[in-house]
Amino acid sequence: MIKLKLASAILGSGVAMALGQIVIAQDYVAPRTSFGAPDLQGVYSIATVTMLERGEQFNGNLTITAEEAARIGQTGDSYLEDLTTAPSDGEPDVGGYNTFWMDPGERMATINGEIRTSILVEPENGRLPWAEGALRAIFGARASGPGEFAGPEARPLGERCLVGFGSSGGPPMLPVLYNNHSQIVQTEDYVMIMAEMNHDARIIRMRGDEHLDTPKWLGDSIGYYEGDTLVVETTNYHPQQSFRGALRHYFFLSPDAKVTERFTRVADETLLYQFTVEDPKVYATAWKGELPMNVVEDRIYEYACHEGNYALPGILAGARLEEKEAAEAQ
Repeated sequence: MIKLKLASAILGSGVAMALGQIVIAQDYVAPRTSFGAPDLQGVYSIATVTMLERGEQFNGNLTITAEEAARIGQTGDSYLEDLTTAPSDGEPDVGGYNTFWMDPGERMATINGEIRTSILVEPENGRLPWAEGALRAIFGARASGPGEFAGPEARPLGERCLVGFGSSGGPPMLPVLYNNHSQIVQTEDYVMIMAEMNHDARIIRMRGDEHLDTPKWLGDSIGYYEGDTLVVETTNYHPQQSFRGALRHYFFLSPDAKVTERFTRVADETLLYQFTVEDPKVYATAWKGELPMNVVEDRIYEYACHEGNYALPGILAGARLEEKEAAEAQ
């Protein structure tokens, strides 16, 4: 069973110990590959209980002290408790699985010794800058779709095992409820970033100067180095991958969106991951985020989806049974 070890009573000391591990050292020299690029290879975790958008309890502040974090109780335990707390008028909703399977992380994201209240750093309020009317148009289009259970094409991409849910494979790469590891492999001509969730593998061309015209899952990525930083520019997103939703965050990217990511090794155990999203059709201004990617000793094991290939047929069969029972009741 997954054990989330940091309780609120000891969070202050736990955070203080963590700060020294991920402070950005100004004189740090990143290792290099055999072909002279900054060596970013390894297996990393982006698990954190810090959300994409900033909650109202933080009063608009991007950072808080260890004492404030302990008082608010932002730990893995509180994260899961929020998900499973029963509503005042009854029992909690039945889900596909319980918290035994969930591994959201144990603490808030910390960058350069600062405890972050949101992944978003711009806009300053830590909220997505939706363009006027964008939310109404997006959810209106989703509501008028083919129907929640009309057929396999109407089910979410993660449920169909095409890509991971919640933008775990990116770009931008965001933490979800479990499977938050990613592996980076570099060659002179390509960089591969493989997300644990769904084994989404993003192949970044290091010698391409033009984006492909064909929409792709995870978009079309071109990379280059700026000093110790890998910069990745991604466009041409598949239109079916526009809505990115997880339990605690959601956003939308049109096929014309552009995401620019920066991966910088700031310590032997840490990469600083930064991203900028530009999508004028959906957002009034660009938005930016930051996350620490922390080295883990764990391996990434096989991701087996479809639960023995019974999940999707079972979902659709259940919908057909409900339709039959409703017709017979008339």
